[in-house]
Amino acid sequence: MTQMTSVQITGPGGPFKVVSGAVPEPTPNTVRIKIQACGVCHSDAFVKEGYWPGLHYPRVTGHEVAGVIDAVGSGVITLEKGQRVGVGWHGGHCGHCVPCRRGDYLGCRNFIVTGFHEDGGYAEYMIARSEAVATIPDALTLVEAAPILCAGITTFNSLRHSGAKAGDLVAVQGFGGLGHLGVQFANKMGFHTVAIGRGQDKAALAIKLGAAHYLDAETGNPAKELTSLGGAAVILATAPNSKAMSDLIDGLGVGGKLVVLGASADPITVTPIQLIGARRTIQGWPSGSAKDSEDALNFCALTGIRPIVETFPLEQAAAAYDRMLSGKARFRVVLTMK
Repeated sequence: MTQMTSVQITGPGGPFKVVSGAVPEPTPNTVRIKIQACGVCHSDAFVKEGYWPGLHYPRVTGHEVAGVIDAVGSGVITLEKGQRVGVGWHGGHCGHCVPCRRGDYLGCRNFIVTGFHEDGGYAEYMIARSEAVATIPDALTLVEAAPILCAGITTFNSLRHSGAKAGDLVAVQGFGGLGHLGVQFANKMGFHTVAIGRGQDKAALAIKLGAAHYLDAETGNPAKELTSLGGAAVILATAPNSKAMSDLIDGLGVGGKLVVLGASADPITVTPIQLIGARRTIQGWPSGSAKDSEDALNFCALTGIRPIVETFPLEQAAAAYDRMLSGKARFRVVLTMK
């Protein structure tokens, strides 16, 4: 029997454990992916620490998966062996509930999260539901593609649905794993892009990646500076810091929108007067479907957008996870397989 290596989380708060086991066989309407790269995302902490309800262990996490199809289950007609593909946060849906019928797959009552409800990409192989699989354009390496399947699609999808138009002032709060991609997407979508970070050491790279302005939250008042620029149509909040998000609300222009991507347990504080007078709104945004992933990947291939990554071998998943949590990675951590 063919064996593979995977990295399991043994239980809530438990360690990562490198194990050997049988390569799984695809079932109807699924494919088997020989994984070549998997991003390490901050959301993996929900599985690592047991914060997500209804989890079962041991579990192989990872939802920024890129590889090649090496086996196809019965009933799959749109995918074939040898295709370069990826799987993101969206791991499948029922296709029958009201959200599914209107195409809102992330609203599905039976929505599957890759690496949460079923095993994900911290492994040499995985089984993926066919509706969760996105094809990867040849212009992207699989290591480059992996972070696009969560960090990339989240920033891309939220910006294109934000209501901002070309030429509008769009600010990206946080210049890390999501933020460095958000700045690139905002620039290539034609927005007047402002990056907001902490410390001047990030300024040069932010400008290089497409920001017209860099605002240092450590030494200045970004909300006032955004107001002096005319007020932001959209502030894309990528850093999980609710106070920092709250402090930016007055930097929104008339009709401006704070789009929240960074997940924090602390409340965002805002007064009704801050919202009413300038018709401001606050909106959360999750990831997207496989079709959204393909759109993001193709946009990157077309425009030259690429994530900046650090790579670790699969067997060093624990070290890769710690590096991600430290906040010192520049900018996404990716596991690579043999």
